[in-house]
Amino acid sequence: MRLTKKSHSCVRLEKDGRTLVVDPGGFSEEDAALGADVILVTHEHPDHFDEGRLRAVLEADPAAAVWTLRSVAEQLSAAFPGRVHTVGHGDAFTAAGFDVQVHGELHAVIHPDLPRVTNVGYLVDGGALFHPGDALTVPDHPVRTLMLPVMAPWNKISEVIDYVREVRPERAYDIHDALLTDLARPIYDRQIGELGGAEHLRLAPGATAEL
Repeated sequence: MRLTKKSHSCVRLEKDGRTLVVDPGGFSEEDAALGADVILVTHEHPDHFDEGRLRAVLEADPAAAVWTLRSVAEQLSAAFPGRVHTVGHGDAFTAAGFDVQVHGELHAVIHPDLPRVTNVGYLVDGGALFHPGDALTVPDHPVRTLMLPVMAPWNKISEVIDYVREVRPERAYDIHDALLTDLARPIYDRQIGELGGAEHLRLAPGATAEL
């Protein structure tokens, strides 16, 4: 399976000629989800979900479909009947040859005064990759490749390091990094790499890796 990092939290997975895309939001490239067979959205925040871009993808390809939580599905399902599927914690499905398990329920706490929205993570192909969205969800399944949200208004680096330690993946690739400046990246690379207990890696937008 080939992983392509797009900007911020969006990733593309390609296997056997099929493509799965997670979180093509407003901080990612406009064409991040074009050509996808399967689109997964973790939650409703605009850096993860861009309604206009998803509508364009679904209109361009009548075979493309979306799996997401209720708050996102409700914005798309009427226009694309049968192609927008609502999922929640504990669900499992197969789409375009990808096996997906759904883990998690709530977005991480940004501030106690702000209500928490629903957030789900996606475990792909039996643990080959886990994308947690905006939460530090630990799936009850071994993870080989963890997509690691390194910098957000809701986290700090000690939590990120402890998350890697708890999940215990073979490797962790940075996501949720659009707000992280190049000046700060070496600090994150060094501390997560030295303390996380797993191989810590970073891909520039558009770069690929074989999983």
